[in-house]
Amino acid sequence: MSQIENEIRGILARETRLAPEYEPKDPTGLLRMVFLFPYGHAYSLMCNGPMSLHHLINSSPGIPAVAERALQFDCLTRDGNRLTTPDGEPYRSIESPAPVSQADIVGVSVINSGDLHSVLRLLDLAGIPRRTADRVPGVHPLVVGGNQGLADPEPLADYLDVVAIGDAEDSLAELIRTVHAHRHNPDAGTPSLHEQLARIPGLYVPSMYVCDFAPGGGVHQISPKTLTVPDTVTAQYLQLTEQHPAHFTYPITDGTAAGLHPVRGCLHTCHFCNLGVPPFRQAPLDVLTAYVDQLEQLKIRKIIISAPTFTQYRHRRELLDHILAYAKRAEAEGEKVTTIIGSVRADEITQDYLEAITELGDFGHLFTELHLTQARGIITIAPEWASHDLVALYGKTQKRERVNKALDLCRQTGHVNTVMLYFIVGAPGELEADRLAIADYAQEVRARLGDGDANVIIKLHQFMPKPGTPTQRLKMADPDLVQEYGARIADRLRSLVGQKIVSEHYRVEQFAASRMHLEAVCSRGDRRIGHVLEDLYDTGVDLAAVTKDQLVEAMAKRDLDYVRHLRHMDDPVLPWHILNHVNRAAEQQLSDALTAREERP
Repeated sequence: MSQIENEIRGILARETRLAPEYEPKDPTGLLRMVFLFPYGHAYSLMCNGPMSLHHLINSSPGIPAVAERALQFDCLTRDGNRLTTPDGEPYRSIESPAPVSQADIVGVSVINSGDLHSVLRLLDLAGIPRRTADRVPGVHPLVVGGNQGLADPEPLADYLDVVAIGDAEDSLAELIRTVHAHRHNPDAGTPSLHEQLARIPGLYVPSMYVCDFAPGGGVHQISPKTLTVPDTVTAQYLQLTEQHPAHFTYPITDGTAAGLHPVRGCLHTCHFCNLGVPPFRQAPLDVLTAYVDQLEQLKIRKIIISAPTFTQYRHRRELLDHILAYAKRAEAEGEKVTTIIGSVRADEITQDYLEAITELGDFGHLFTELHLTQARGIITIAPEWASHDLVALYGKTQKRERVNKALDLCRQTGHVNTVMLYFIVGAPGELEADRLAIADYAQEVRARLGDGDANVIIKLHQFMPKPGTPTQRLKMADPDLVQEYGARIADRLRSLVGQKIVSEHYRVEQFAASRMHLEAVCSRGDRRIGHVLEDLYDTGVDLAAVTKDQLVEAMAKRDLDYVRHLRHMDDPVLPWHILNHVNRAAEQQLSDALTAREERP
């Protein structure tokens, strides 16, 4: 038995299907779609996008395909940037021994633009030619990408055949039907497969567009190759009634944890965030409570509530009460149920909510569970900036008074001893005093919690203009400079409370500059950036720790200027022009207001 097969047997022995049962399809005559996960088994189950699509395809008789999952198996060997299988055996999926390279379609999901290089690694692992131009339709799989890391899909435009924009349920189903028809009834008189796919709403087919590149980076123009290809692509989103339970619940568990997605989208539309772009949708309560009942029957003791803002779920108290009832029954059996909650907004925290989560007894925050030392009780608050006028300029409605009220409630409960604060640094309009005020803010937060054993984690995020938001044209600070900003904030905190208190009750964290350098160019670059990534990847540079000098040198070889990618983008045409629907006047109004703030005495 091969190492991969042995590992897969262990995976299948642990898995339990939680989504509604369906009749397995006979694969004869159907397409084979393989979702590639750049993660191990446990984390792959938390990837709700591809997991729900995997369930949708397999449970829908009208979609002529079967779906499979290929993971970053534990037995794979890392060789520089590449992953290789043990003993050279073919890379396969969980569900089929056939090589992934023989699939008809493969799907890749990119969560963050700094991880685009993972697509190169996965295609190499599978033995699939990286570039669209090198893949032969009908011989090699069609490669489909999606998720927020492709908000600017252009860096991977020469590597992905199709990018699904928004919710992919309808567009992917139509893609599969189109590919199936094309493979089984080829007609030389019809348009090419890529041209047919480009006509499907919500699908961007990069090879059907031509770019006029600008010196140093960016484009003068990007336009369709034929009259039948649309000038723009609009994201597609499902209505609540169109969503099946796997959209709101993890469809498979490994027996240790399972999760809920009570809401999709966000009620707020902050200028710097794209969570508010999709329509806000809430899961039916009965779907979630029935799911919790399943978890109890299976004795799954860790429940993950993953949502942009769980406090926006109108049935949150009823759901928490249902989980609490399960936790009490488990406690009577001598076992503990842990509830891990995702993000919440401070201005949406109420006494009722805090009472509900503290009654659970054992709760935490998802980020803390995955990355930090376990805290007794923790909530996350994202002020974003310490200066109220910056908060307002960037469109965030959360006021300091509401944050203070939430902190007072936390103190009164006596069960929350740790607050994680998210702040943005390096944004246009920001002054040195604004950054240093973050330390003062953190000190005030701990004081409101009652000092004592209270802890504050300051999580600094560099400002990254996100395509598809009113901030998309704004300038970025050099990540090396942002690292210095973080050091000054930490120094300020030490000067306020002393090193001893800092070491015992505070933590200041930020992403490494290397990741931010890479994300800066990938989040707003054109198609040439993909070639830069490929160059670095092929020369063995660790793209998880690439230095600025390495990146600048590689870009220069492609006639690209690193600094140009940090600038304010006044270009009439942005690299992601085909997907851009942001109001230009709103962008300019925000930019003018931020410039005026920077220039004030």
